[in-house]
Formats: sequence, structure tokens, C-alpha cells
Amino acid sequence: MDLDAFRWLLTDAGQRLLGQAEQLDEDPLRAAESLRRGADPAHVAVALTQAALRRRAVAKFGELARRMYFTPDGLEQATRLRVAEHRAARLAAASTGTVIDLGCGIGGDLVALARAGLTCAGVDLDPVRVAVAEANLAALGVGGAVKVADATTVDTSPFDVAFADPARRSARGRSFDAGSWTPPWTFVEALLQRVSCVKAAPGLPHELVPEGVEAEWVSDHGEVKEVALWSDRLATTRRRATVLGSGGLATLSTEDDPGAGVREPGRFLYEPDGAVVRAGLVTAVAAGVHGGLVDEHIAWVTSDEAFRTPFARSFEVAEELPFRERQLRAALRERGIGSLTIKTRGVSLVPDELRKRLALTGEQEATIVLTRARGRGVCLLVRPLR
Repeated sequence: MDLDAFRWLLTDAGQRLLGQAEQLDEDPLRAAESLRRGADPAHVAVALTQAALRRRAVAKFGELARRMYFTPDGLEQATRLRVAEHRAARLAAASTGTVIDLGCGIGGDLVALARAGLTCAGVDLDPVRVAVAEANLAALGVGGAVKVADATTVDTSPFDVAFADPARRSARGRSFDAGSWTPPWTFVEALLQRVSCVKAAPGLPHELVPEGVEAEWVSDHGEVKEVALWSDRLATTRRRATVLGSGGLATLSTEDDPGAGVREPGRFLYEPDGAVVRAGLVTAVAAGVHGGLVDEHIAWVTSDEAFRTPFARSFEVAEELPFRERQLRAALRERGIGSLTIKTRGVSLVPDELRKRLALTGEQEATIVLTRARGRGVCLLVRPLR
């Protein structure tokens, strides 16, 4: 997005055109044709782009998205508001007064920090993202300062906490190599030597987390969104899984994990949340449901007792079916099953491909779990606990 075009969008004329763009349907050709009558094509393009980005942003920012501004890459990297609010609340609870956001992007985290009552400032190398961040703070009526600067050269000492969300995308797409992030992992390691919080990709290897730093994997409605690294006085444990759902927030840490053994599948099966799996706390879930693991290398928990837990989906095991495909097909057809949900862990099967090969035509719906129990392949017919 061009900086001058974005600044024009903030003018009275730009706001009128943006308002018109938001009232049109989502067909870009028809919308552009409607707006071009008497308007600069470049202005029409930026208004239509912003209207489309706002619609997409509702999934991350809810109703706030209707008043915010975005760039395509800024929206892609921005933290989901609920996750950012959790992080901001944790900082506020730790008696944090001031925060510097090193690489603030479009200002999504700044918004959450300011709404939590913290005094915050942000820097970013991209003048467009800085302008968008300033506009978002103003549009939502929250405080904060933003300027163009290189995060690696900023003096963070005047601030209680330094926050960073290294960019993990380049012209070649998403990068899973921490050394290629911007700023790079070496900068992150240095930053974590002071009081700081760093947002990283949830696939970050455990061995990269420095000693004394807490790694908190966070999921929102079952999707693992990030791992937050907390250093110095902000660290409260070694590894933590935090689950955000319709019922609120639940958290599990290494202190809650007494360990659990392996046992045969019982009457109930539990599928741990992705944050729990990433944090390596599956055995904590097993202990919480008075059960064990079906296999020491696979993240399925089993128990003879029924529990509802925010850390796992719960299923009742109806019966064990044949693991071999031909016999499984016969068993499913015998039961009149036509619509089948297939869950796999620890087996080299692609659910969609297996579903096609089974070619079921019955009227019943069912869920099966294909996994390994003590090294042997098993197929369990299960019913979700409501």
C-alpha cells in the first residue's frame, strides 16, 4: 500500500469513499465500476482494498475491525485480539506500567496493551505500517506513540517490558527458520536477557527456549496461535499451555504434570488441545482424568472415567473396530455408516483418501480414531461427549 494513498484515505474525502466501498457487495469488479464514477482510480483501489481487509479482519479483531486499518501483510501477521488481550492482561497483572513494542506492525498488540491500561510505544521499519498503527490507535481512542525506527537499535531501558513479534514472512513466504526472522533469533535471545515478552511461532523447538524463560503456548478455540516467551520476573514456570475458549481461560503448566504411564484404551478417550501437545503436557491431562497414554509417543489419553476438561476433547469409546481397511469397510457398512469423521495420530493414513476408498453409502454418522496403542494399530469407534 502506498503511504500517500493511505494518508489520503484518512481525509474527509477518503473516509467518504471508504464508507461507500464498505456498503457495496464483495464482487470487486462490480464495486470498482460503481465507485469509479467521478473518483480517482488509485483512490478507488485503496478504498476497496481497505474495505476488503476490514471484512477479513473481523475474524481476528471482531467488531473493532470495522474501525481499524490494515495492510495485507500486516493483517496476516497481526495477533488475534483475544490472544493479544490475554498477553496484555498478564503484563498488567505483573504490575507493568510501560511497554515498548519492537516491530509493532499495524498496531494490533499496541491496541490490546493500551486497552489494558498500559502506557505503550511502538516502532517499525515500514513507514506505511507505522502510519496504519497511528491511525488505529486514533480510531479506537487509545493512547500510544509510534515512530519509524529499527527495532534492533532502540534503547529499551526506559520501559518496564520490551515486547517483540519477529516477522516470519519474506518474499518467499512463511519461514520456520528462526535465524531468518526479522529481527533474527540472535536479537530475540539478547532481548530475553532483560524483562521481556516475545511472540514466536508455535512450532518453535523447545531446545531454542533459553534457560529461565517461560514458554507459553496459547490456543484460541482449538487453534494454536503462538508461543509467548516470558523472561525474568515475568516467567512463572518452564512450560505452559493456555487455552482460550467460550468458557473463558484455562492454563496448565509443568507444575501440574506428575507424569502418567501407558495403558490399554479404556472406556473414554481424550484428544488434548494443540497447545497442550506443543507444550509437552499431555501427561498432565492424563493425570487430570485419572488415566494414561495409549502410546508413549502419541498424544491420545485414555481413562475409565468421564471428564469434561478445557484441555482436551472428550469421547466415549463405543467399540473397537478392525484396523485393516477391508475388514473396517465391512464393519462400517454393517453398521449403516455413510458419513465418517476420521481422526488419526501415529499412523500414516490420509483421512480424505481413506474415506474415498471406503466408499460408504449408509445413512448413519460416526467418528473413528485410527492410532497406535502400545505399538499396535487400533481403530476405535467413538462418540463425542457433549
